[in-house]
Amino acid sequence: MTIQCNETHQPTLRSWVSSANADDNEFPIQNLPYGIFRRRGSSEQFRAGVAIGDQILDLRVAHAAGAFVAADAQTQAAVHAAVAGATLNPLMDLDAGAWSALRLALSRLLRSDCSAAQQALLTPCLVAQSDAEHALPAQIGDYTDFYTSIHHATAIGKLFRPDNPLLPNYKWVPIGYHGRASSIDVSGQQFRRPLGQTRAPDAEVPVFGPCKRLDYELEVGVFIGNGNALGEAIPMANAEAHVFGLCLLNDWSARDMQAWEYQPLGPFLAKNFASTISPWIVTLEALAPYRAGWTRDSADPQPLPYLDDAGLRDHGALDVQLEVLIQTPAMRSAGLAPHRLSLSNFRDSYWSVSQLVAHHTVNGCNLRGGDLLGSGTQSGPTPEAAGSLLELTAGGKQALTLPGGETRIFIQDGDTIIMRGSARRDGWPRIGFGEVAGTVLPARTVV
Repeated sequence: MTIQCNETHQPTLRSWVSSANADDNEFPIQNLPYGIFRRRGSSEQFRAGVAIGDQILDLRVAHAAGAFVAADAQTQAAVHAAVAGATLNPLMDLDAGAWSALRLALSRLLRSDCSAAQQALLTPCLVAQSDAEHALPAQIGDYTDFYTSIHHATAIGKLFRPDNPLLPNYKWVPIGYHGRASSIDVSGQQFRRPLGQTRAPDAEVPVFGPCKRLDYELEVGVFIGNGNALGEAIPMANAEAHVFGLCLLNDWSARDMQAWEYQPLGPFLAKNFASTISPWIVTLEALAPYRAGWTRDSADPQPLPYLDDAGLRDHGALDVQLEVLIQTPAMRSAGLAPHRLSLSNFRDSYWSVSQLVAHHTVNGCNLRGGDLLGSGTQSGPTPEAAGSLLELTAGGKQALTLPGGETRIFIQDGDTIIMRGSARRDGWPRIGFGEVAGTVLPARTVV
């Protein structure tokens, strides 16, 4: 696992797209994340784009205009894959070398020292982000959700097993379960409150109806690029070469349904009704300057050899700040901005991205381009860094007070949950993920 910065990361780079140079901008030229978009309200085909400032570079139009005619063969292959259809899967199926070549070509085309002729060629290829709507960036074939935050696992464990909050396998193996890919949607997703069975602690039989303890889970999504053959494993040293990039993920959870159904086989209806991701995929290459050392307390079990690597402890973690906000219907009506609920960081994860990939495939399981891995709820070491309402409200016992005097224990109908993420480092530009927003609608009528 070798991490290197190159000319695309230079902090001094500026773009001829002026909005990309603003200090508060999430998408400087050092970022260049990928997404799928079209003009809002149009009947255009969805297509690949790259975020730059407050604009999107339409890769299909740029390719048709001849922006990449002088590119090398590897870059040309990546461009052809990127514009091949309505998802990023063909680009994901290429290797890390092709991804890097395309990133370099895009960086050079969008830099402020690009020729006037090239700028004139590319300016008509820009679409304002405010004028765009997004689709899922990839066809997601499979979705696996992990449980990588020891702070979250311990906090949840204390609620249900005060004397033994952390199960003995947690520090030895990345825990995960197979989730539902068909109900994953992009930011802006609206979904009905789920229906299912619940059983009150003092009841003898369950009841059927809308869940009453709807929660969010703040997660980082890992999009797999080129996969592995069935029966072959991806070793730690090569794991990140199979990762196309990261997004933000809200894995909505019906806590009361989950408590009744999860034993002995784990989550089912409590988790499969909706998951929401951000529209932009930030590549691992863009995040190279924002690496952090991956640590494991010396008193804890150290990773088994297949989960260890020479570079892991030096730069295996990612310093990505994660934020959760809420906006209720009353707040919207009053013109109040979304209210922050928590602030945490992905670097506090107990298991790394490379370990998730290596563990997922060590038994010969084949990953494919577009597969999505969820990190599990990302909570930090302090109470205010909790990544779910279940933690923030101490299992529903302590209500949160919001601006305007409202209180929340769990999510109510009409509430919008917003998640944001950004990588920061002194002397370097901020690399943003955009935001992932989802709104809960009333449950359908039970007949």
